[in-house]
Amino acid sequence: MDPEQLKRGRVNAMQALKEFPNEVVTQAHVKFVNVPGLDGQAALITLDNGHDHKKPSSFGPGGLKSLNDALDKVFAHSPKVKFIAVTGKPFIFLVGADITGMPLIKTREEAHAIARLGHDVFARLKDSDIPTFAFINGAVMGGGLELALHCHYRTLSSATPALALPECFIGLAPTWGGTQLLPNLIGADKAVKVIIENALNQNKMMRAADAHKLGISDVLLEPADFIEESLAWAAKVAQGEIVVDRPEIDRGEAWDAALAKGKAIADMKLHGAAPAPYLALDLMAKAKTVPFEEGTALEDEALATLLTSPELKASLYSFDLVQKRAKRPVGVPDKSLARPVNKVGIVGAGLMASQLAWLFVRRLEVPVVITDLDAERVDKGVAYVNGEIDKQLAKGRISPDKASRFRGLISGSVDKSIFADADFVIEAVFEELELKKRIFAELEGIVSAECLLATNTSSLSVTDMAADLRHPERVVGFHFFNPVAILPLLEVVRAKQTDDATVATAFAVCKALKKNGVLVADAPAFVVNRLLTRFLGEIFACVDEGTDIEVADHAVDSLGLPMTPFMLLQLVGPAVARHVAGTLHQAFPDRYKVSANLDRLVEAGKSSVYVWDAQGKPSVDPDIPSIMEFGTNPSTPEQIRDRALAAVADEARRMLDEGVVAAREDIDLCMILGAGWPFHLGGITPYLDHSGVAKKVTGRTFAE
Repeated sequence: MDPEQLKRGRVNAMQALKEFPNEVVTQAHVKFVNVPGLDGQAALITLDNGHDHKKPSSFGPGGLKSLNDALDKVFAHSPKVKFIAVTGKPFIFLVGADITGMPLIKTREEAHAIARLGHDVFARLKDSDIPTFAFINGAVMGGGLELALHCHYRTLSSATPALALPECFIGLAPTWGGTQLLPNLIGADKAVKVIIENALNQNKMMRAADAHKLGISDVLLEPADFIEESLAWAAKVAQGEIVVDRPEIDRGEAWDAALAKGKAIADMKLHGAAPAPYLALDLMAKAKTVPFEEGTALEDEALATLLTSPELKASLYSFDLVQKRAKRPVGVPDKSLARPVNKVGIVGAGLMASQLAWLFVRRLEVPVVITDLDAERVDKGVAYVNGEIDKQLAKGRISPDKASRFRGLISGSVDKSIFADADFVIEAVFEELELKKRIFAELEGIVSAECLLATNTSSLSVTDMAADLRHPERVVGFHFFNPVAILPLLEVVRAKQTDDATVATAFAVCKALKKNGVLVADAPAFVVNRLLTRFLGEIFACVDEGTDIEVADHAVDSLGLPMTPFMLLQLVGPAVARHVAGTLHQAFPDRYKVSANLDRLVEAGKSSVYVWDAQGKPSVDPDIPSIMEFGTNPSTPEQIRDRALAAVADEARRMLDEGVVAAREDIDLCMILGAGWPFHLGGITPYLDHSGVAKKVTGRTFAE
């Protein structure tokens, strides 16, 4: 199709779209500046929504129109400017489209109009006969990065904490030029990493150095005097004193191989359950051969499809939970009740305890002391933390001074009296109630009356754990998820005796650790483990009854879960899974069983039902037939899926009726943040509602 024909055929999206209601409009402020050594002026456009950095700038129709007006002003300026640069307010370049306005787009025509508007405005930077620059001074995501890609050149502050094209994570694709521009700038393989792999890996962000290494920016500059240094660099480029060389892009078989890799990643993560990454890959395939105008017209069609899809609606619900409810947890006492935490103690020096120690050192920057039964274990725990510090230093993520400070904060001892002046002590030892009770009784004789005592138990009763203490009111559950550094959820468990000051302190610590806390009642296995154990229990039961392991494991692939049930079992560990199942069986024997085959797997010392070949492909461990016993009543994949979802619907309803959490949104949030429940399914309770499972199983929807 003729690019000029596409241009002539576009409707005037500028007139077709109005500002979103309540849109916080990002204004484009123009300043004409003199740059030393530049024969003439430059135009500097600053994007600013008028809020501090806590409200990042984004683009709705109003913001796009403001940028368009700014460009009108710049192109009309006389004399003609020597170059045009776009930058952001302090700490923020632009984080993309205004996601809060997306639910307002009801028709395909409206979706098409916002797609075209973005393309029309951004294309003015790409098509300009005046050199254009993006001065990326802070966080840049989605449409913000696409805007920068339309510029002829890009400078990047080394302090920029987050760069990404996260669209596929929330049911969209980077369709304001991202699928066309990025692979043609850095190559298809690197573009697949940014657009597909990072997005589907729990929305992984790039740091400045990583993005620059990929070739997204032309120069990496220090944050001090970033704008001045960028202006000086741009002036030299505009005057021909600096020539930017970019690598030649391989548009042969390597391009196709990269897209095949991207599809394999999408299949592994989603099993075809959401359309966005596959549409993105189709568009990237077009970018190999079609003219830019034709490629962006195809992006218009893709965005119109995705903006009106049920997957996006579901993703927006998930996104709202993570962005709002997670940051304002329900039921938490006033933060003024929180006590300061200036020293942390950790009982235990195993892997989980060591991970916790590193997290507390890194985030709280207070002294952290590990204790265990002997010096060898303590030394191993301290060595783990020092190893993590070394890794951060080697990657350039912390300075040598910061590394030295961190090393000075971590220490170990075999004597718990070292906790005498601690404000917060958490135990992370084996899941045995009597052991944990003994530890707390010993600690109570050492620590101050104000010291908070926390347990990282995954399923045991915090109330029972504290029952014999003189001050049970200062005991709280602090359930982290493994791996600690990655999973953001922290279930904060309020026991029957826990007082407001303890809960407030726990949430203050949670926030300092940069975790998302959800307040839960002291019920068996709390939220995530209770639901996952019921879910896995039904699938394991189908195997016990005679279903092939691989059939059962892939029966729920259509949900697009981050890993299969038996892969999750390996991550958790069969022994831990058995323990949690045992705890829940004691509490709810009618619904939770401990599989004899799970017992056999643990007793055989197996960490998985699978083994892997040299290429990393799994197959059922050949020892399994001699370890496990199977019935003669196999189920079909559909029967397994229906059975597992019905069990989850039943259990979620019971949890709400019991008051384990304040509302269904908290169950959804816990499953998204702690179990990786996919964004595109929109939370577990809405999914059970619109799939009809909730009504069928419980007689009502969760929304009622």
